[in-house]
Amino acid sequence: MSAPARRGTAIAYVVAGAVLLLVAAQLIGQLQLAGRAWPPLTDVVEYVATPAGASLLWRNLVVTTASAARGFVIGAGVALVGAVLALVIPALRPGLDRFSAILHAVPTIALAPLLITTVGREDTPAVIAALSVGFLMFVTMTSAFANRSEPHEDVFTVLGSSRIQRLVRLEAPRAVPAFFDGLVLSAPAAILGATIGEWFGAPMGLGLLIVSAMQNYQMQLLWAAALAATILSLATYLVFTLLQRAAVRRFA
Repeated sequence: MSAPARRGTAIAYVVAGAVLLLVAAQLIGQLQLAGRAWPPLTDVVEYVATPAGASLLWRNLVVTTASAARGFVIGAGVALVGAVLALVIPALRPGLDRFSAILHAVPTIALAPLLITTVGREDTPAVIAALSVGFLMFVTMTSAFANRSEPHEDVFTVLGSSRIQRLVRLEAPRAVPAFFDGLVLSAPAAILGATIGEWFGAPMGLGLLIVSAMQNYQMQLLWAAALAATILSLATYLVFTLLQRAAVRRFA
């Protein structure tokens, strides 16, 4: 089978799976197989189509996207700096590894009160998103830097290159595909982290909508907010997947 045919088949499977999922969601809601808490998908779409529903969802979607983007940039940047330090100064690697693992192991519900009292309710979603992204990026980049090519290392050693020269000319270019792998995994994590961070009293955001709708039994709003967060995560995943494929073609 040719490459275009394989690509067409893969797309057909994706479309068929998405259609089956939507039909199943509609039937479950229509027949009330999961109770009233699962409304038909058409009811959710009708709510989103109303001016009030669309406006409410859009305003909160923008807030969640902004918090996730800030956390994404901060988390990826700090993780990248930490991975570079662990490579350039090997004595720091064990401490940075343990620190990142301990920070990742702390439950979000335990960090939330501390973050609210330190950075404030508005910035807590971005910080939680940054923590989610930071661990993934740090593990990805330290693994990429550790995956060395002995022949290339020998050549740079013979040429008398410094540690910084090896980083810039050898390890950094070789780690570019892994860097984008980390971004692919981190983008949905940033959306999830920001959404969860908004549960703890943020003034706006999809997470706040989900909690408020659940408490007031507004099922259409609850599912609309959840679907908006899901679509946003899928969109960021697809964008960074395309970037990752381009990076692999260029640097692999």
